[in-house]
Amino acid sequence: MSDFDINQFKIKLKPFYEAQSNEIQLYTAAYNARLPVMVKGPTGCGKSRFIEHMAYKLNKPIITVSCNEDITASDLIGRFLLDTNGTHWVDGPLTLAARYGAICYLDEIVEARQDTMVVIHSLTDHRRELMLDKKGELVKAHPDFQLVISYNPGYQSLMKDLKQSTKQRFTGMNFDYANAELEASIVVKESGVDAEIAQKLIKLAQATRNLVGHGLDEGASTRLLNYAGILIVSGVDVKDACNMALVCPITDDAEIRTTIGGAIDVIFD
Repeated sequence: MSDFDINQFKIKLKPFYEAQSNEIQLYTAAYNARLPVMVKGPTGCGKSRFIEHMAYKLNKPIITVSCNEDITASDLIGRFLLDTNGTHWVDGPLTLAARYGAICYLDEIVEARQDTMVVIHSLTDHRRELMLDKKGELVKAHPDFQLVISYNPGYQSLMKDLKQSTKQRFTGMNFDYANAELEASIVVKESGVDAEIAQKLIKLAQATRNLVGHGLDEGASTRLLNYAGILIVSGVDVKDACNMALVCPITDDAEIRTTIGGAIDVIFD
């Protein structure tokens, strides 16, 4: 692993991100102190884009893990693999980040198994170390290492929530959808639609978000608005684009689809 280049994980092109408040300054302060950061907010509101933007801005490599219920501790830490020459150890993404000095971003961490998350604890306090039990090695985190996690509080449940023993190891940042004016400018930039269409898409998104708790688990995200805009720019009929990008992905309920369809007619007619 001596020739391993952590810089391959640096983001080459600047990710587009529009600040909503002072989140850039807050994150920079946390990184400078190497404090672990927990980012919370609804699906598609820009959490991952923000972390990528900050990694680029700070010129630091970032290793992202999209968490799911099948992820094990070995998936994060590493394991011995067998080949024609015998067995050899392969670092997992968390170990790579800690060993070589990258930001390790665990996206949607509540999707991972609770027992898997215990392995991050020793990296989030004064110890900043990771024990590789199977290898018998103690990895002291590189000075540039930082751990970042994200999740969607809207999907919290007794079965899918972080324990307080994990939460209180992180600083926290709350994210939400941008205000209407800023969100419209983001959609214009990201999708290429004109400002008038973008503003109407925002109105439609707000209508779906008003249905949260009344038939919808979540409303249309900024990401989905960008998808709708991209379809419209490519020549797809506005209403078809809205149905494809903003209605079908968020609900299978016929009554809710009809309700949102009525909103599409009112907004775009």
